[in-house]
Amino acid sequence: MPRGKRRSAAEMGPSEDDRHSSKRQRNAYQTSQSSRRFSKIDDAFSQKRCLTWFHEYTTPDDPDTLGPEGMEKFCEDIGVEPENVAMLVLAYKMGARQMGFFTQSEWLKGLTDLQCDTAGKVQCKLDYLRNLLNDPNAFKTIYRYAYDFARDKDQRSMDIETAKAMLQLLLGKHWPLYAQFAQFLEQSKYKVINKDQWCNILEFSRTISNDLNNYDVDGAWPVMLDEFVEWMRLLRSQATIS
Repeated sequence: MPRGKRRSAAEMGPSEDDRHSSKRQRNAYQTSQSSRRFSKIDDAFSQKRCLTWFHEYTTPDDPDTLGPEGMEKFCEDIGVEPENVAMLVLAYKMGARQMGFFTQSEWLKGLTDLQCDTAGKVQCKLDYLRNLLNDPNAFKTIYRYAYDFARDKDQRSMDIETAKAMLQLLLGKHWPLYAQFAQFLEQSKYKVINKDQWCNILEFSRTISNDLNNYDVDGAWPVMLDEFVEWMRLLRSQATIS
């Protein structure tokens, strides 16, 4: 019998190697798509994961409150010092009522707003939190929040040491007269700062020139600021004479 014609590769269809190569490509594509889906799931905010993370910082005795020890560990995990201004802004976002503590409801409120349920996600938000202070209106709101947040809840006023620390944090880099004001407080009779004084210090830092020439002693400024201006002018006059 006569032999039949040998078929070409095209007529015979894909080779075994080609079929294996195609299968590998399909598997690789499916794995890639699956990884992307899982990545999107991991990136999506999870309230359950957020709560689980919260409980890493609490104790069995008080599971609904993150206290000072937990706060220290939390700060280590996100890579900032507790005194970093970003922590103050984060507390503001949470509506935290007491310095050094986050309740479960405060934690959920703030981190849901920020869509953060891991330390890495909070780290990615730190610049955003700091940059909020560049907006004058946001800064004023956070500055006012800081007074009630930092003061001892048993007292109506803020003790002077806490006030100086908070003023350093909020105004130290932005108010040219801050160093002199801190020095004035150091030698003054003041042991506490009330809320009216606190709010007026910000207004003073924003509106009064560094040479103090536009300060009106007959204005509605607190006596504390009258005394600061008087102290500064005396200091400058003595420096001029010497």
